[in-house]
Amino acid sequence: MTEGNFVDYVKMYVASGNGGKGSAHLHREKYIAKGGPDGGDGGRGGHVIIRGNSNLWTLFHLKFKKHVRAGHGEHGGSSRSTGADGEDVYVDVPLGTVVRDTETNTVIFEITEHGDEKIIAKGGKGGLGNWHFKSATNQTPRYAQPGLPLEEKYITLELKVLADVGLVGFPNAGKSTLLSVMTSAKPKIADYEFTTLKPNLGIVEYRDFKSFVMADIPGIIEGAAEGKGLGYYFLRHIERNSVLLFLIPADADDIRKQYDILLDELRRYNPEMLDKERIIAISKCDMLDGELKAELKTELNNELPIPYVFISSIAHQGIQELKDKLWKLLND
Repeated sequence: MTEGNFVDYVKMYVASGNGGKGSAHLHREKYIAKGGPDGGDGGRGGHVIIRGNSNLWTLFHLKFKKHVRAGHGEHGGSSRSTGADGEDVYVDVPLGTVVRDTETNTVIFEITEHGDEKIIAKGGKGGLGNWHFKSATNQTPRYAQPGLPLEEKYITLELKVLADVGLVGFPNAGKSTLLSVMTSAKPKIADYEFTTLKPNLGIVEYRDFKSFVMADIPGIIEGAAEGKGLGYYFLRHIERNSVLLFLIPADADDIRKQYDILLDELRRYNPEMLDKERIIAISKCDMLDGELKAELKTELNNELPIPYVFISSIAHQGIQELKDKLWKLLND
């Protein structure tokens, strides 16, 4: 799927159905002149239901669907006939979708499992027919309940990609290249900054037919909190990740400084991100000879507070070691 087809933010209007009104019918039949009340109940209005679908990974199918309306309930009839319920409308969303009230920006619920169904707009209840109101002192009630009105609201759907490992790094650190080497994903790769404009997902195949999911988000830079670069718009996609993989090129002026900048940007976005497991991959190590790598390793042992591994996506160096470390972090 192309970048233009990746949609992770949609606003829409949803409205359930009105409940059908109850019937105030009085029974009339040959030889039964005064059959009494027999008005049936009105049908329930249709619900608008959000449903999780694991076959979807973007909200693109809802991009141009701005209004969703359920069916109205039918009115009650004679002979205590209940009106038909209004047709429910299902809105399928990918797993990891957060549903918010657009006006208050409060989270209503989240969809994280396949087949999970939650009602976002409840259909109006059908009114009771007049036969419910008959009594010894009121034998011919000529009234019935109206149906309850529909619910309507404006909602916002936000997709937070579900992945085990999230790639974090500056633009041009080699995140897309690493994703293309470790998975079958085909992200856009080029020699200019901000090549990746939309998140990419890939499945990493591990030993004994095991696997885990890796997510690559657009690069963040210092000052992203103030809107520099692409800002924080895509950082929500790694909020659910178990492990954060920081990718820093070996030719960086100061590896520890770059790590601290990235970590600070994550902290300013959401301090809870710092509670996740972290590991650093020093990329583009095919440029280093043995002596330089040994010097850099000695330096990093004293400076870096978390585990690290030397890799080269182009030369396929250290890739299996990185998989082993990620798998260990995921399962610890």
